[in-house]
Amino acid sequence: MSGPRFVEGYLGYLLGQANHALYKEFDNHVRAAGLSSIEWRVLATLHDGPPQTVSQLAHDVLSKQPTVTKLVQRMAEQGWVELLADPLDQRRTLVGVTPAGRKLVRPLLEKARSHETEMLRTLAASEQVALKKLLAKLAGLAT
Repeated sequence: MSGPRFVEGYLGYLLGQANHALYKEFDNHVRAAGLSSIEWRVLATLHDGPPQTVSQLAHDVLSKQPTVTKLVQRMAEQGWVELLADPLDQRRTLVGVTPAGRKLVRPLLEKARSHETEMLRTLAASEQVALKKLLAKLAGLAT
């Protein structure tokens, strides 16, 4: 059998391998801070934005809504997030980060930026920008 294997050129495989390479080392920092990877994603998502509905948060952290509902209840008990009534719809609950949650996630954000810089060091600055734009476009996040 000659030529590259299917997976070596398959986008899903390449994205999965890139994701694994990016997070395998960084996950050690997350665990050392006392967080699970999903708790990290919740705090990183909420740290610099307005409170979100549980369904939007679940979408943003790549998890199912029932999982995130239970998770944010535990995180609220830890004092990292707060559950708020949505002023526009009292049936909905919003999730916001607390000062304690921001304090916990801030050093991880700095480590994440440093780790990303290290991971992307082999790419030129223009390639880094292009890569992020293309990935955002594929993910439907590009405007």
